[in-house]
Amino acid sequence: MEKTTVNIDSIDAYNKVFGLTTRHPLVTVIDLKKATRSINHVRFRYGVYALFLKNGVHCAIRYGRRNYDYQEGTIVSFSPGQIIDVEMTTEEIAPDVIGLMFHPDLIYGTPLGEKISSYGFFDYSQMEALHLSDSERAIFIDCLSKISDELDHPVDHHSASLLSANIQLLLEHLHRFYDRQFITRHKVNSDVVAQFERRLKDYFESGKSKDAPPTVAYFAECASLTPGYFGDLIKKETGMTAQDIISRHIVSTAKHRLMTGSDDISEIAYDLGFQYPQHFTRLFKRVTGESPSRFRQLASRN
Repeated sequence: MEKTTVNIDSIDAYNKVFGLTTRHPLVTVIDLKKATRSINHVRFRYGVYALFLKNGVHCAIRYGRRNYDYQEGTIVSFSPGQIIDVEMTTEEIAPDVIGLMFHPDLIYGTPLGEKISSYGFFDYSQMEALHLSDSERAIFIDCLSKISDELDHPVDHHSASLLSANIQLLLEHLHRFYDRQFITRHKVNSDVVAQFERRLKDYFESGKSKDAPPTVAYFAECASLTPGYFGDLIKKETGMTAQDIISRHIVSTAKHRLMTGSDDISEIAYDLGFQYPQHFTRLFKRVTGESPSRFRQLASRN
């Protein structure tokens, strides 16, 4: 079935889709139980930030070609530029979904505007939802209530800063909840790390590195995760970024060849996926503190 594309570039544009009231042009607390219109088989093109908590609605959300990890009692997040497909398994005019939506213009020049990029869950795309405990759900709902109360207050020169501060408080809680989720999924995450290490080793042993250097995005794809979620998972489990682990493996492989063979440094660089040998030299020196040639000289003396 061909989908209708809806551009959500304003709060009012979203509210009109569902027949909801717009109380503020840049932010809204959403309660789809109050919706007067239903919509299905639709593609949303987001120009705003949005968070939704689903309670018991039968719905599939797709991002690209993959289904979103979206179950009852989970939060999904969207950011400007994302395109989301929504499929309802049953027609439901007023689904039990609540949430928050705010326009980037609301936070320009505020502390939240400075920090918005640090909330990694906005970059997880739509495959890794946040699963809430009952207490976490209560906190989420309480934060929405405070924002809603502020929307009911007559607009004054405090309104924008108070709305921004309350939204930031909510996002800080979600950041904490995601950290908890990484911890409670330690066994699964450990398996992802182990597979990453095996795939990284195989990447070089199979010669794939000659075609292109390994990237975080490549290993995230292998794990069926988005790069943002994969990177945060690796950092939580190992204390190192995925890119640092890749870089250290490259240097380790290079050290072995420098110590045991006579291959030219440029040849080693090309085999490890570097188009320009100087880029390899720069990485090697950043990790070891020495250039490849200096390392070889010192190794030959031992």
